[in-house]
Amino acid sequence: MNKVTKNMGFEQQALKYVEKGTSFFIEKNNEIVYYSETIKGTKVLTNYIWLILLLLFGIGFSTAGLSSYFIDNKNYFFLENFSNIEFLPQGILLLFYGTCAILLSILISILIKIDIGAGKNEYDVENKVVRITRKGFPILTKKLNFKQKNIYFVYPFSELENIELEIVEGINPNRVIYLMLKDGRRIPLSPSNKLEDLLSIESKAIYIAKLLKIDLKLNDKSY
Repeated sequence: MNKVTKNMGFEQQALKYVEKGTSFFIEKNNEIVYYSETIKGTKVLTNYIWLILLLLFGIGFSTAGLSSYFIDNKNYFFLENFSNIEFLPQGILLLFYGTCAILLSILISILIKIDIGAGKNEYDVENKVVRITRKGFPILTKKLNFKQKNIYFVYPFSELENIELEIVEGINPNRVIYLMLKDGRRIPLSPSNKLEDLLSIESKAIYIAKLLKIDLKLNDKSY
């Protein structure tokens, strides 16, 4: 606690450090003066599941396509003999789909490794500022090396308009919390690729709005 509060510039007297899941807050005289929440990026369970499924299907389809070309009677791993399949057009289509699946699995593994979108939302109530950090996509430097670009935003409370909770239901549901600025910009505070429980995200939006002492706006696009 002492190291954290020292780095944040808070006085160490009468401070209380409380961790809650992936977030924590600091209280001073029974009032929250700092709140930080960790935002998950691409290192989520669903991406690992897609990675495994795409890799397995890619290997299976590619093996079936290749076996139809070489026409042998051997079995491939857990697959049956596919030599009875014509290479044109069935075999080549299987090989194409298998190659695409393997390439997608490689892409997902890279995204998981660099953890795109991970970061923190920091609400510094005492200094009246909001800090948002995110991991971005790698960029190619002049030395032809890839370097991951990190995004860092700082907004004083004087620029804040309100908190907006956008709810989209239907075929492609989505629930995102936005920080609305007075100049019209919408800054996402929660990941758009994660469908959170409605009660949970509503409670989080209400908590942030009360913490920043601004209004909460509901943008319901359900149909």
